[in-house]
Amino acid sequence: MGPNFYLCVMGRIMAIDFGTKRMGIAVTDPLKIIANGLETVDAKNIISFLEGYLKKEDVECVVVGNPNSQGRGGDMTQLANDFCNKVKEKFPSLKIDRIDEFYTSKLAERTMIQSGLNKTARRDKSLVDKVSATIILQNYLEKK
Repeated sequence: MGPNFYLCVMGRIMAIDFGTKRMGIAVTDPLKIIANGLETVDAKNIISFLEGYLKKEDVECVVVGNPNSQGRGGDMTQLANDFCNKVKEKFPSLKIDRIDEFYTSKLAERTMIQSGLNKTARRDKSLVDKVSATIILQNYLEKK
């Protein structure tokens, strides 16, 4: 590692699986190599969660899942847009990216089945949201 190695390492990337009840959160490691599920937050508490997390950790970008895919997003797309605007207003220096998230919940459920989780664990919607956020983040990292 050369002397400028640490200069190019910026903050983590965070992904949010947007929802009106809960939002799944995933983050990368500081080197932005691995996507990890962090937690699931009640939608009404998401801004205060972000305030606390951003005080502790350096985050260079927040990726928000975009439920609009082939015109099927409907009202959720507008709600996700409104959420992004609220985050940008509260944290103006924070970069916000969007990525298609259509089918991530189905992928999350399939991933949970393949990992051997029992049916009771797979019914835990907060776990599904966290896994969905991790999938969103992994897809984002692969596209970068």
